[in-house]
Amino acid sequence: MNTMLNISSSPHTRHSWNTGAIMRLVTLSLMPAAIVGVAVHGFNALLVILTAVAAAVLSEFLFDLITGKPNTVGDGSAVVTGLMLALCLSPYCPLYLPILGSVFAIVVVKGCFGGLGRNFLNPALAARCFLLISFGRAMTAYGVDATTTATPMALLKSGEAVNITRMFLGTADGVIGSSVAALLLGGMFLWALDVIHGEICFSVLGGFTLFMALFGGQGFDVKFLLAHLCGGGVVMGAFFMATDYVTSPASKLGQFIYGLLIGCLGALFRIRGGNADSFSYSVIAGNLFVPMIDMYILPKPFAYRRKTVKAGDKKADFRRMMKPVIVLTVITIAAGFALSGVYSMTKDTIEARQQAERAASYQVVCPDAVTFESTEKVDEALEALDGGVYGTSFGRVTINEAFVGHAEDGSVAGYVISATSAEGYEGDITLAVGLSPDGTVNGIAFTELNETAGMGMRANEDAFKSQFSGRNVTSFTHDKSGTAKGEEVISAISGASTTSGAVVNTVNAALDFFHTVMKEGA
Repeated sequence: MNTMLNISSSPHTRHSWNTGAIMRLVTLSLMPAAIVGVAVHGFNALLVILTAVAAAVLSEFLFDLITGKPNTVGDGSAVVTGLMLALCLSPYCPLYLPILGSVFAIVVVKGCFGGLGRNFLNPALAARCFLLISFGRAMTAYGVDATTTATPMALLKSGEAVNITRMFLGTADGVIGSSVAALLLGGMFLWALDVIHGEICFSVLGGFTLFMALFGGQGFDVKFLLAHLCGGGVVMGAFFMATDYVTSPASKLGQFIYGLLIGCLGALFRIRGGNADSFSYSVIAGNLFVPMIDMYILPKPFAYRRKTVKAGDKKADFRRMMKPVIVLTVITIAAGFALSGVYSMTKDTIEARQQAERAASYQVVCPDAVTFESTEKVDEALEALDGGVYGTSFGRVTINEAFVGHAEDGSVAGYVISATSAEGYEGDITLAVGLSPDGTVNGIAFTELNETAGMGMRANEDAFKSQFSGRNVTSFTHDKSGTAKGEEVISAISGASTTSGAVVNTVNAALDFFHTVMKEGA
């Protein structure tokens, strides 16, 4: 007996493809990327894929069993979710990541919102963002033995050259499913079968490319645009994440706008964001706009005839649109007042704490000093700078303050200079440089460092900071290759050359200020 009882108003459309058939096609289309990932990265990649898929299928089975719902494992959606998540992970990540990610995707994002067809975010992508936020250091382990290495996107963001051919083929460091060639093969296969909508995937790629060309700083440079298109999950997001039926608009115009939104947001995050691999967040943001897009951009019904809309209906639509706008505006204004009030109340406390941290750092880099005093010449130099960028050879570095450290007997014990670089990977880097009376660097101490965990934050480890200590030079050289020798050479942090370069420039600016202002006027 046929248990499929469908009651709906006419007209009726039927198709031989059901959910299971579509999911099997999506799984098949992802196989080229999975095969390339395993071929390049070996058994580790295969283990991550199998773990993620098994965890996703088991999570759906147990969730359905516990909640008393019909078992939906057979439709293949859990397999697709686990496979997509695995392709977005490093082949060297710890196995608890694909397990936790799959459980979060199936149980929280999918199951708790009613199952397939009711989730408001793409489950695999939401799980990846969850893992990036919660386990940032483990998610950036792209090297053997879970060491952190620079991905092509990290190198590109730091201004270094990348191998576009390796990125296209998927042989560069990165996630398992990084082969653009394999992803394009699978994506075009789905598009040819009309499983995914071209309005979405091509508008994502077009919006991303156009935004990068206009605002990326390199214009329509083909190599620059191809490098960004081939990295950071753009192709995966365009063909496999943004095209999810449940979390994408219904109308063709809505799909086009949705794709442009994702592409432009992805490029904006790539240009201005601190994380080089931020395309996932643009797709998530696009998912959140889908209900609004579907509300105001409706597909034309079958046999629809345009009728004259009454004036009263227009007013009702206008009122319906204005109500949420007014509510959101009021909430935004109230939140703004609340935040400004909190800032006003805590401003003095924050400044006092920051001053205490700076004082503590000065004592660390100039331990023989008991008092720190400024000089008239230093004050005049800082006043002339007026918080502006110092020099032309150190990037965007500013000198905050500088003091002469005095010992108990009143003699000069050393010098301390506080400087800030605005060119850190995640924002400003502020540090104190301590020097002995003859100009030898005692050491450096950070008072502001918010770089990526496991990468840029390694600048605060002794292995990096100790390179400056005990050296008497007029400036340091930033060595990215790790092969240069000399007292002035500072070896870059692997995978975080942007951070280490900013630190070297900041120290060099402090040394220049010492030699041109402080030492002469001491």
